[in-house]
Amino acid sequence: MNHSLSSDTICALSTAPGMGAIAVIRVSGKRALEIGSLVFSKSLEDVASHSAHFGRIRTSAGEIIDEVLITVLREGQSFTGEHTIEIACHGSQFIQQQILQLLLERGCRMAEPGEFTMRAFMNGRMDLSQAEAVADLIASESKRAHEVAMKQMRGGFSNELKDLREKLIHFASLVELELDFAEEDVEFADRTQLNQLIIEVLNYVQRLIQSFALGNVLKNGVPVAIVGAPNTGKSTLLNQLLGEERAIVSNIAGTTRDVIEETLNIDGILFRLIDTAGIREDAEAIEALGIERSHEKIKQAQLVLIMSDYSQTASDSEGHQSMNELEATAWSNRLTQQFPEKHFLVVGNKADLRATKDRAISGTFATAFLPISAKTGEGINELKKWLSDQVLGDFNTQTDTIVTNARHLDALHKTAESLEKAKWGLGTNVTGDFVAMDIRQAMFELGTITGDISTEDLLGNIFSKFCIGK
Repeated sequence: MNHSLSSDTICALSTAPGMGAIAVIRVSGKRALEIGSLVFSKSLEDVASHSAHFGRIRTSAGEIIDEVLITVLREGQSFTGEHTIEIACHGSQFIQQQILQLLLERGCRMAEPGEFTMRAFMNGRMDLSQAEAVADLIASESKRAHEVAMKQMRGGFSNELKDLREKLIHFASLVELELDFAEEDVEFADRTQLNQLIIEVLNYVQRLIQSFALGNVLKNGVPVAIVGAPNTGKSTLLNQLLGEERAIVSNIAGTTRDVIEETLNIDGILFRLIDTAGIREDAEAIEALGIERSHEKIKQAQLVLIMSDYSQTASDSEGHQSMNELEATAWSNRLTQQFPEKHFLVVGNKADLRATKDRAISGTFATAFLPISAKTGEGINELKKWLSDQVLGDFNTQTDTIVTNARHLDALHKTAESLEKAKWGLGTNVTGDFVAMDIRQAMFELGTITGDISTEDLLGNIFSKFCIGK
């Protein structure tokens, strides 16, 4: 993205490409009102900001293209901070292209990806972390993802980081001031208070780093693998959770030959459910391929539901048609050793066929067990709660700051590293100039998140990932 062209007046379709009832074309820049007046049936140059005007757009030959509604947002009061007009026209793709072509002929150029938001940042309408949150808000697919993006876009994260930087700046300045009076042996910065501040900031930064695991899955969805032996009810569970007959259900073992993936919203969190082929040793070639894919999905999943047959206390005579809870728990323990970062739950299905139900959800991730009936719905609400709890942990998406951006995560890791060095320096009586250097580096890293410190390459990389029209 060439920032030297930021004085141009740009235009783009801001609604989704394709045909619809209405489309919105956005124009922003110094000449936005002038160019709008050239194509519209009335002048827009002297109208009030945040006013809407109905009229016709005509070609240079006087031919009517469409009847439209134009909203005028004057400089300093628009999203970009520049003069902006938004043209709401009928959603015909022909009409959209005709209006865009007319705007180009009158002096606009097509906006590059993310250029409207980049201009909002460059004009001080938002900082860099808020600008990045715009993309997250557009892409949000669940209530929790929306909450996190909205909090960040409204400046919650930015304000907290700026507060941390101001505290660090204050103490760093005092430490550096001492260097000017080194011969007088004057102490301006209380080392005990500075150490306490660094510990507080470091704890907060580490909490933000921990939140990324949650932020990442809220942003992209939580992969949940449903695994187990054939005929334990994996597909029935998938259908019960989705509320529809998505997977074929049969009492014939090995019905599911491939991986089936669907999405489910639980408590505002998007889960990506993966129904895998039953795992057994003597599978035929096609089924074996599905089993191989099942192992791959376990590796990709964050949460794993291991299905067992709660109606049986032991495996049947063939030894592979079902898996009882003890066998499933043993398998869960082996998988936990192999994948210690994943959360496992043994699900005892067919509880409606068992006379005595003496178990409830309990134990650690490796041994937790929950009896359910995928057929009748018994225990399904408890299962949904378990899924939600494993994702949220002790975070609250409405009040806590959740990190969702890998760039922010990298900057926070570097911030923590610098603070650890400063903390070590204070504990070992390192001279103040080295302590101040580490504090300044931590401040620098925090500044890269909000854009107080940025480069053209960084901005180009960030905004190039936005959609055109935003």
